[in-house]
Amino acid sequence: MRILDKIVENKRTEIIKLSSEIPTSLLESKSLFSKESISLKDSILKSHSGIICEFKRRSPSNNNINYKSTITEVVKGYQEAGAAGLSILTNKIYFDGDINDIIDIRNISNIPILRKEFIVSEYQVIESKSIGADAILLIASILSKEEILKYSSLAKCLGLEVLLEVHSADELNKISGNNIDVIGINNRNLDTLEIDINNSIKLYDKIPNEFVKISESGISKVESILELKEIGFDGFLIGENFMKTNNPMESAYDFIKKVEDEI
Repeated sequence: MRILDKIVENKRTEIIKLSSEIPTSLLESKSLFSKESISLKDSILKSHSGIICEFKRRSPSNNNINYKSTITEVVKGYQEAGAAGLSILTNKIYFDGDINDIIDIRNISNIPILRKEFIVSEYQVIESKSIGADAILLIASILSKEEILKYSSLAKCLGLEVLLEVHSADELNKISGNNIDVIGINNRNLDTLEIDINNSIKLYDKIPNEFVKISESGISKVESILELKEIGFDGFLIGENFMKTNNPMESAYDFIKKVEDEI
């Protein structure tokens, strides 16, 4: 069984238990549920670099990315660095994330927060709104066309934006409706976990121009950003590159400054 399949299986089991303990009516009563969202799409387009910075403690491929830096200091540093948005992992079992990570930084963040989670139910969409997320991630490889339409439609009704992540041209056929704001091409092979930025280059022209387009995973060089910018990409999600350093905030600042100086 692929690691992705294990993650989804665990997530479905977790949601059954969680939804029985905390009903959606309680989620909808949370103070953050009525908070107006900040547009991730607009922030990417207005940004000079288009870089979304991620907070990540661990991953299935790296058990110890960063347990020294606190989310509060990292988020403040990312904002000062000029990040277009924040990507926050909330999956506990495989990434040691938590919904409280978003709740804890919501009041100090003036840039959009993307909840990066394996969303497989409407419950999670409502939960995302209740914790203060501005946008949600939908992963095409684990969802049907109908599920993508259902979850993205609900997100729109709640005022959330949607980033649809694809890994192949076939997954672009799952797009339906007009509820997707950003298409992200993941450069990581989900079977081998190997990374190839050429995946973004290969798929760029297959994505309709109506969408904001970003490249995800494996981006660690300014030259890669410039090459992808030249092709036409609007933004980039950078995960481990900053977090694996001793000072993610300083690393992000230096990297974004170099990108902006070259554009």
